[in-house]
Amino acid sequence: MGSQVQELDAQCWVKTRSSLEPSESTFLTWKGKIYSFVPGEKRKLLFKMLGVSVSRCIPIEAGSWDFTSRELTYYLHPETEEILPKWENPWTGEIVPVLHVANNPVQGHFQGKFPAQVEGDSTTFVFDIFPTYPNPLAEDPKFREYSPFTTYQAAELFKLTVPTADLFNTELTSVSQLRLSWDRIGQWLPWMKMSDRPGNLIYSAYGSKVAGFNQLPPLLQEEINHRVPLYKQAPKAFIDGEDMTSWLYFQQNFDAYLAGEIFPLPAAED
Repeated sequence: MGSQVQELDAQCWVKTRSSLEPSESTFLTWKGKIYSFVPGEKRKLLFKMLGVSVSRCIPIEAGSWDFTSRELTYYLHPETEEILPKWENPWTGEIVPVLHVANNPVQGHFQGKFPAQVEGDSTTFVFDIFPTYPNPLAEDPKFREYSPFTTYQAAELFKLTVPTADLFNTELTSVSQLRLSWDRIGQWLPWMKMSDRPGNLIYSAYGSKVAGFNQLPPLLQEEINHRVPLYKQAPKAFIDGEDMTSWLYFQQNFDAYLAGEIFPLPAAED
């Protein structure tokens, strides 16, 4: 039986990405590598990474959900896989604080149809996303050495594969297993202090859905328990306002960055 694209109801996507049960937080976790991609240069493995998204879907009306989540990604030493508090920039020689990803919230709205590749026992949702918008840091001269580009531009390539039967099993509020593939092409991160040096970052990651907080990799459990317990659960309700990004987080916490504070900054439970 060959692969065929089917238009699936939003609830299939809700069961995949999160859960139909609004009282529960769902955890997706991923690990991977981040490389430099500079014209005329060999690639460098800059970081390994480890991340988590904790999410919730809240039904609004039949076939329609608010999605709310928070996500962490840690930049790790490429050999020891320890969390990097500081990083020596191999191009400039400067040692800079590392701003790990602490995006709260990341939100959306799910309704309508979601195309998926159905191949017998497994179904794959494929999303190729190309965010492009004005760089919020570009207008302020104090960020010139950090992120001078007028346009923020990236490519994010997602593939989420789940058991086909789970999508149509009315007893299940969430799929029993999920394989995630996530690749990203992005600009230098502002904290790297690369100014307008040509080049990009290539992210290559894979991951899965886990049954709960206690199934997360120990490093993430440790960090969330002791530094950022806010990330133990998804927001209880949809939060008004824009999504947090690494660029906005840098802008908001620039003074803490200059002071050499350890990121992510502590975040207590709601």
